[in-house]
Amino acid sequence: MMWPEVSIANFCQTGSGGTPSRSNTNYYGGTIPWIKSGELRDEPLRATEEFITEQALKDSSAKIVPAGAILIAMYGATVGRTALLEFEATTNQAVCFVIPDSRIAIGRYVWYAMRANYESLLSKRVGGAQPNISQQIIKNVRLPIPSLSEQSRIVELLDEADRLRKLSCELDDKVSRILPALFLKMFGDPATNPMGWAPKRLGELADDKPEYGANASACAASEGKPRYVRITDIRENGVLSDKGVVSLDLEDYGRYMLAEGDVLFARSGNTVGKTYIYRLDDGACAYAGYLIRFRFRLGGTDPWFIFGLTRTAYYRGWVESHKRVAGQPNINGQEYAGLLVPEPPLALQQRFGALARSMESIVSQASRANENLEALFDTLLQRAFSGQLTAKWREAHMKELLTEMEDQARVLNIPLPKELEATA
Repeated sequence: MMWPEVSIANFCQTGSGGTPSRSNTNYYGGTIPWIKSGELRDEPLRATEEFITEQALKDSSAKIVPAGAILIAMYGATVGRTALLEFEATTNQAVCFVIPDSRIAIGRYVWYAMRANYESLLSKRVGGAQPNISQQIIKNVRLPIPSLSEQSRIVELLDEADRLRKLSCELDDKVSRILPALFLKMFGDPATNPMGWAPKRLGELADDKPEYGANASACAASEGKPRYVRITDIRENGVLSDKGVVSLDLEDYGRYMLAEGDVLFARSGNTVGKTYIYRLDDGACAYAGYLIRFRFRLGGTDPWFIFGLTRTAYYRGWVESHKRVAGQPNINGQEYAGLLVPEPPLALQQRFGALARSMESIVSQASRANENLEALFDTLLQRAFSGQLTAKWREAHMKELLTEMEDQARVLNIPLPKELEATA
């Protein structure tokens, strides 16, 4: 069965907000929540970073948006991302709010539907330096509109899948904290170096100078070529993702092949500073040009000690203070080589390395489970709006749904789907 597809403009109220002048100190620090586009992360929004005053509301184009509205970022780093507003608030001009007609659609259903339309929205961006989607583009989006009861059923199923996905994310996050906690317990905070170990620069500990990866194309995953490790393939916990695996499309790739214990550092982009340590279990791998490889002397420095240090707040702070922003954040190989590392005895490093490797299966399993649930949720999200997810449920409840669908069609002034006309 095909549900009617209706443009947002035909059953929703839309609008955008504004930014009170930053130069007027009387406009900020009030009691009215004010939301920026960067706060939209495809999650329910329960709090905001800033507040404005009644005077700011009066003097600017900011306006009160009711709880239950769907928010969509029109430009900025989060363009196309959404939030479901759980409290009354105002927004800046980069946020479009969508308020559905309750006779036609449930707000949470529309929110999930807009999330399913993310890639389509991005494809409609316009502009140069900062591509954006306009309010008109959002108003033109056509969404499938089943009966209200079926919308409720879809929301119920997606909410449960989302709950499981979040539980998995929480587990993944907790597991990811084990390694830095172990590092701090065994070595102390590198920022204060409580053990008093002599610091050395990362480049002094490495076997050779930092090496940049291959600037070559990727091709479909192939048994005859190594996996091509790119920045986007490395999860935040330092484990390789199973999504979008590709191979290095290069005949002579020997110099880019990874050896056990090689540590890679991301040198540019929003994830500058991200690290990965190569494990033999990851199979034959070569690395991309936006990554820098450090290789450590056998019997000199345990690479797991270095990788563990990169999971600490000390390292994250170092990255923040050293990344250069000229178009995009960047740290080059020479700068990474200057990272100061307190050097504990090799035996202690090796003990840490042995413990870290023993935890690998736990970390990997948690990451894989999280990735599988993310993929499952994405699949369910697409199936939900094609009608597949609730097909059997709809068939079993068709008699009860018919009246709702007739009412919706009457409000929208559209005909019922042809296959229902005879039943009606």
